[in-house]
Amino acid sequence: MKIAVLGLGFMGSTHLKALARIPQAELVAVSSDDARQLVGDLTGVQGNIGGPGERMDFSHLATYRDWHQAILDPQAEAVDICLPTNLHAPAAIAALDAGRHVLVEKPMALDAASADAMLDAARRSGRIFIVAQVLRFFPSYRAMIELVKSGRLGPVRAASFRRRSAAPSWSPWLLTAKISGGAVFDLLVHDLDMCLHLFGPPEAVSAVGCQDLSRGLDLVTAQLHYPGIDANVSGGWYQPASFPFSMEYSVVCDEGVVEYSSSTAAPVLYGQGGQAVLEIGGVDGYQAEIEYFVDCCIHQRQPDLCPPDESAQAVRLADLVLESREKRGERIPWKSA
Repeated sequence: MKIAVLGLGFMGSTHLKALARIPQAELVAVSSDDARQLVGDLTGVQGNIGGPGERMDFSHLATYRDWHQAILDPQAEAVDICLPTNLHAPAAIAALDAGRHVLVEKPMALDAASADAMLDAARRSGRIFIVAQVLRFFPSYRAMIELVKSGRLGPVRAASFRRRSAAPSWSPWLLTAKISGGAVFDLLVHDLDMCLHLFGPPEAVSAVGCQDLSRGLDLVTAQLHYPGIDANVSGGWYQPASFPFSMEYSVVCDEGVVEYSSSTAAPVLYGQGGQAVLEIGGVDGYQAEIEYFVDCCIHQRQPDLCPPDESAQAVRLADLVLESREKRGERIPWKSA
């Protein structure tokens, strides 16, 4: 599968490293509006996890300053979109209309109307379309998902997900809400999507918090209201540059509790007979999601592990969280598309 990567920032660099480990994928083109990046110098790329960027050999690739042109590269069968969030919808729709398979970074879009337009374009094209909700592929989350969905622990009674990071000074565009959507769309959409994956859409949402992007502050504590399940998503961006990235979860069931923190190696099951560390074999989540995308493309199989309509629901859920936070915790009902 021949792939063009659009955008060479933190996520683009991360995807390039993963692609290099996938035999079925061949990188044929890249695009960036940064001339330094187009010659393979990604040493200035930073992010909230992993190391700094590195130098890569792009001498054998087609390189484009304009992502519109990269989409039309004659070799590209698929595009991997790692552009700023406000460009996800126009780039994905253009690529699908051009007959390309599409993997687009999360969040899918910044509003429900754009997400719906992307779904319509995917249906028209008949191509494979996946949103890179990578948490569904992280081994430490896959272990919990499989255990909870197996029913071995009985009904879920409560779940909490937290994700925190320093303000993203490495990519200043992230601190412009109309481009990134802020921390709820860029960071906590992972955990909102995880709740959708585990429990489906909630009956309603309520949220409190604060935002001052000029100071790098964007915090939220959201309650997702399900019948019989107490589900909570919290975290965001904290202004000190020294603040570390962390992610964690706790899922409480009748027969045990599964907990994980990125400060530890693996999730732990606290059961009636004691505690046990869960095995988390498998490849890196970014590699796993791109391998899955490539496999779906090769076999013309729609992505049941990460269907785009659920990614569109995550956009709607993020919108409800922001609406409730603006209304100081007012309970906002879920409305189906």
